Amino acid sequence: MMSLTLLQKINEKADSLSRAERQVAKYILEHADLVQTYTISEISTNANVSQASVVRFCKRMGINSFKTFQHTLVKEMSSNNANINDLSLLRENDTPYQLFQKVTMSNKFALDSLEQTLNKKEFEKAVECLSQAKKIAFFGVGGSSTAALDASNKFAKLGVTTGMNTDFHTVISYISNFTSEDALVIFSTSGKTKDILEMASYAKKINVPVLAITAYTKSPLLKIASIQLCFPDIEHDQRIGSIASRIMQLNMVDALYLSVFHRIDKKTIDNYQKAREEILRLRR
Repeated sequence: MMSLTLLQKINEKADSLSRAERQVAKYILEHADLVQTYTISEISTNANVSQASVVRFCKRMGINSFKTFQHTLVKEMSSNNANINDLSLLRENDTPYQLFQKVTMSNKFALDSLEQTLNKKEFEKAVECLSQAKKIAFFGVGGSSTAALDASNKFAKLGVTTGMNTDFHTVISYISNFTSEDALVIFSTSGKTKDILEMASYAKKINVPVLAITAYTKSPLLKIASIQLCFPDIEHDQRIGSIASRIMQLNMVDALYLSVFHRIDKKTIDNYQKAREEILRLRR
């Protein structure tokens, strides 16, 4: 016999709950796709009950804390394809603000998933590699090119020679002058694009470290990469756009940039500050 999902369990137990607990149940059933983004305080306010009632409700569902309740709900809804990238989540009567809430929920879920699955040792290896690199090339195609461009712009501020281009031939020519003291960072959700794999293979052949920022699921790129920065694959084949994967890639870029910035010497920081002051002067 199949076990009940959390939402099915709430429906089944609704009649046996106290009045306050029923209000929590009703609110969660009506806003299941948004509950994941709310704090216990927001749930209690929206359901017009105390926070203690929310906790008691969670315990009635066999879960000891509201946070665990949220994680369970996220996991179940993810497995049921409840993701903003899935066209089926959109409703005909959705208002613009409801769509804003759904996008926000999707991004929060993506970042929470990334935090739980990121390999800390691989991330530290990536920071070490990028901190020592004399030249860094960033490459990505399609939706992943946004993160590659953002990374190139950020790391250029650190005094590192960077390059980013979506053209395969241009990047191949650029990295042909690289050595083991440089780095190639590749962004690809699927890790299956032909140009991506050819680029990584060539870099590996000339001993250039390859950092892959890609999804876990069956990504051939992982077999080639020197350093693997993986994020969970929560995209769907029938989707509006690479919303979740893009936000995880951009978050990874910000974390790498800040980590490398934290390691740079005083001279680089002074130069960074001078550039910042000049930009502010020109704004006046």
